[in-house]
Amino acid sequence: MAQYDLVVRGGTVVTASETFLADVGIVEGRITALGERLDAGAQDIDARGLLVMPGGVDSHCHIEQPKRGGLRNAESFDTGTRSALAGGTTSVICFSPQFRGEPIGTVLEEYHRLARRARCDYSFHLLISDPTDQVLEQELPRLIESGLRSLKIFMTTESSALDDGQILRLLACAKRHGALVVFHAENYAAIKWLTQRLLDAGLTAPKYHAWSKPAVVEREACHRAIALAEIVDTPIQIFHVSADEVAEEIARARRRGLKVHGETCPQYLVLSDEDLDRPGFEGAKYVFSPAARPKREQAALWRHIADGTLDIVSSDHAPWNYDDAAGKKAHGETAAFNQIPNGVPGLAARLPLLFEEGVRGGHITLNQFVAITATNPARLFGLHPRKGTIAIGADADLVLWDADRTVRLDNAMMQHAVDYTPFEGRTVRGWPRTVLLRGQVAMHEGEVRSQPGDGRFLPRGPYDMLKPSGRLPTPFDPVAGTVRAAREEG
Repeated sequence: MAQYDLVVRGGTVVTASETFLADVGIVEGRITALGERLDAGAQDIDARGLLVMPGGVDSHCHIEQPKRGGLRNAESFDTGTRSALAGGTTSVICFSPQFRGEPIGTVLEEYHRLARRARCDYSFHLLISDPTDQVLEQELPRLIESGLRSLKIFMTTESSALDDGQILRLLACAKRHGALVVFHAENYAAIKWLTQRLLDAGLTAPKYHAWSKPAVVEREACHRAIALAEIVDTPIQIFHVSADEVAEEIARARRRGLKVHGETCPQYLVLSDEDLDRPGFEGAKYVFSPAARPKREQAALWRHIADGTLDIVSSDHAPWNYDDAAGKKAHGETAAFNQIPNGVPGLAARLPLLFEEGVRGGHITLNQFVAITATNPARLFGLHPRKGTIAIGADADLVLWDADRTVRLDNAMMQHAVDYTPFEGRTVRGWPRTVLLRGQVAMHEGEVRSQPGDGRFLPRGPYDMLKPSGRLPTPFDPVAGTVRAAREEG
């Protein structure tokens, strides 16, 4: 009888900290051995000449997310997770929204049902838009305990934005019950005012989307989110950082010892505000928020990735069809920029783009590539060491990567349900040949073999990264309602 169910043989194993030649032995979906010349498995996969890396963990995906107002997310859990696997990602974290005036559970129960069609493993963030006493004192404590340990806050958009008082109450709830708070940080009032001034001046084309939300509105909101979190002493993450000046706010906070994490996305590293100025309505394909920035910001973002200020790169996969009355053209091809649904698809393109631009481009090492795409998101969101690494006991989620394969990206390769990719025509060198999900071949040579329902929900228990820093601006702890003993001065 074979000692292993499967042996991935002869590849170059790459983790966030090490690179070495090894065989990987797998039993019952878990890694049980790393070594040279392991005994034969019931099945062997020849990985000679390939990189063997942890399957990607994408901690920011909008998949089959319920909407209001007649808009329709183009992606289902079936197609969205198919796209993830096609690009080398084996775990995703999506968003279950709360709508104002409704409890969280109204949508969450249905979202769990929809997610049972997932082909890869998944978890949820809870998007909180109405933090009532009932939500903060009864619903959230129970849901956090059930394994949903991340809460999303919008500081922008009319339907979801929270004011500072609501944010403080939600941060306090997160600290009390052990949850991470993630922010979409943009100043809603400033954007609303700028938008109206642009519309009044007759400036309505897609390119003015970037004018309505310059980096300063993101920087201000980022600074404010950090300040509010510092008052409460709650760990936070700032989503989709788009500019140097925003990342600098995070860097300053980290130097002060605050637990603040930063994320960016491939669109900020390869697209720019010039894409919004394409002929006709084509710029609508590149409307996402925060907006695309000038190309000069890209080098600065790579520096912040390399030094760890931006420690995660997610896709922010937000799938809207372009030629669709429930998508980008919901208000027609003459719609003003503020009427165009925000977001671009990017699940399958994330790893290839980051490998090409980051590793091939000399901005990051192979180990940093693994860190920002798999290990760091798994750690920050409580999935590590089960996910995001290659180690004894971890799930055998592996991507066998052909570092020399050159591919010209097109929409068909994305295997999503969206009618375009914003990365059409880009050439990348580096592509996933085979993807394993818990020791099973989930994708091989572009064929996704994992079936709807093969994915599993990933509940998340308490973990160290949720612990407060222990730093408060005064001796008073506003969450506990107690006064700390004065520190002895040395």
